[in-house]
Parts: sequence; structure tokens; C-alpha cells
Amino acid sequence: QAVHAAILRHRFLIVRAKELRCGPEQSRRFYREHAGRFFYQRLVEFMASGPMWAYILAHENAVPLWRSLMGPTKVFRAQYSDPDSIRGAYGLTDTRNTTHGSDSPASASREIAFFFPEFDEQRWYEQDEPQLRGGRLYYSAEERVHRLLGAGEPEVT
Repeated sequence: QAVHAAILRHRFLIVRAKELRCGPEQSRRFYREHAGRFFYQRLVEFMASGPMWAYILAHENAVPLWRSLMGPTKVFRAQYSDPDSIRGAYGLTDTRNTTHGSDSPASASREIAFFFPEFDEQRWYEQDEPQLRGGRLYYSAEERVHRLLGAGEPEVT
């Protein structure tokens, strides 16, 4: 809940959100680029250890802004250099550091497809994103996402 609140407080738009649980095989596929590295198995085990929330977030410069909000990967460093970051406040170890964030737009696209295979990113950029930029939005707490107000719908406060 604290991470979700930080997302909203920093004015990210939540395009999609879902609670899910990844098994060991799915976790290995997600972190396959780290296979063979000393921390790989710990990442896989942590990701598979329980339920989590996956998000598609939108914001101007979303990738670097989210990475800044997360704080340094190394929790010890985050606790001292950026204690108000998500990892500084909630991280336990370098592999149990609370959050993950894509390191580039290309990684974001790949990771969105991994967690949200039904999401059509190209369609979103062509049709939905321009409407969100110029439209009246509201946050649906029930769905945990931002929505565009339809014509004639009253503002939600």
C-alpha cells in the first residue's frame, strides 16, 4: 500500500495494475538476463516467494523518474543516501529491495509484454495516451488505475 501511495503522490498515472504471483519458472524467465550471476537465484526466489503488484505507469520521463523514486538498488546505500526513497524506506536486502523498475523504454516494453500480454502498447500510444494527456482524468480506487472521464461525466473529487 505504501508503494502504491508513493506512485499516486508522485503523480504517476496508473495505466494498468494487477496483483499476481509468479512461480519459479516464470521468475527465471523474467530475470534470464542475470542467469549465471551470483544474485540470480536470490532474485528468482524472492520474486516467486509471494504475491506482488505489477504496474504500467505513465509520466513524462517515466523511466528515470520511477528509478529515482525507487532509490539505489543497494538497500544499505539507499537507507543512507536516499532514506525517503521506496528502497530506502522498505528494502530489506539488495535482492529483496521492494521494487523493480525498467532501466530503459525498450526494457519497459519487454517487461510490460511479460506481465500484461493482453496490453497493446502501440494502440495505447496511438489512441489512449493522447487522450490521457489532454483529457480529464480520475483515479478509480476500486480498479487501482486512472481512467478518462467520458463526455458529460461529472468530475470526481
